[in-house]
Amino acid sequence: MANRIVLNETSYHGAGAIREIPAEVKVRGFQKAFVCSDPDLLKFGVTKKVTDVLDEAGLVYEIYSNIKPNPTIENVQTGVAAFKASGADYIIAIGGGSSMDTAKAVGIIINNPEFADVRSLEGVAPTKKPCVPIIAVPTTAGTAAEVTINYVITDVEKKRKFVCVDTHDIPIIAVIDSDMMSTMPKGLTAATGMDALTHAIEGYITKAAWEMTDMFHLKAIEIIAKSLRGAVANTKEGREGMALGQYIAGMGFSNVGLGIVHSMAHALGAVYDTPHGVANAILLPSIMAYNAPCTGEKYREIARAMGVEGVDEMTQEEYRKAAVDAVQQLSVDVGIPKDLKEIVKEEDVQFLAESAYADACRPGNPRDTSVEEIAALYRALM
Repeated sequence: MANRIVLNETSYHGAGAIREIPAEVKVRGFQKAFVCSDPDLLKFGVTKKVTDVLDEAGLVYEIYSNIKPNPTIENVQTGVAAFKASGADYIIAIGGGSSMDTAKAVGIIINNPEFADVRSLEGVAPTKKPCVPIIAVPTTAGTAAEVTINYVITDVEKKRKFVCVDTHDIPIIAVIDSDMMSTMPKGLTAATGMDALTHAIEGYITKAAWEMTDMFHLKAIEIIAKSLRGAVANTKEGREGMALGQYIAGMGFSNVGLGIVHSMAHALGAVYDTPHGVANAILLPSIMAYNAPCTGEKYREIARAMGVEGVDEMTQEEYRKAAVDAVQQLSVDVGIPKDLKEIVKEEDVQFLAESAYADACRPGNPRDTSVEEIAALYRALM
């Protein structure tokens, strides 16, 4: 079986990169943009950084902002209707994973109307056509949705999130401009940064990992470990490092999948609306310890990438513990809660565990698991 790598057709990196958008729009002959961005980004003027560039270039657009932090089926459905009414022929997604996931689902349904039932997109849907062209401009350094073939939608009625995996949804252009991330509050910077680290670590140890994705993931871990504390302190170097590190992590995990940290985090987001990055960060150290027996020598390289010294002199048990401890310390340093005591209710644990087990990320976990073991992992953090 061949290993596959799917990446953006074009990506721009660096402060001020949004200035490249008009040239790409004009050379591709696009006429009108459907700008997907959430209400807070509009309120605080972040979206305006991009629309000002469009205005200066005389480019026409319409804004759609009915997007929740964990985007819902309803957000997608109203987005599809708004796109049809707009007369747009391409999408500019500005924001974190929520804006980009909504844009992906809207773009897929517009060009594949047989999937108008949003639930039908779950898993690997057999869509036939690429989605409406998307230019993705992340404002958080975490989800890497701008370079992935994945998106996640919340089914409010059934209290679950479902993962969609489709090569047809990848944005044609990604614009990773650290200036777009400079106004993120500390808490969001920390949570999205730990989400990126989770992508890199889970992608590195997942069952489908191979040499090329290992290269991406180890470099991403190294950059994130060096940059996240600075990004939370809002240093230029920290912001720029995280912008790059999270994208590199996305290059990897999008092509090989994740594990039960994400499965369990998706369940928490669906039931309690827990911010995805916070859920991942709380879960990651414990799940790393749980998975350790099935990771060979990989934790030695994780520890090394995290900046741990002397790993070559350590026993397997020592370097595995060192990797987990380094991740835990980074999480503490950036202010992530240590446990789920303030989030999870005992009466919900069985439902959470069943939802996590059914999640699309679970089969990639390096250690085979069960509903009962997942429930025990939740309880251990309560």
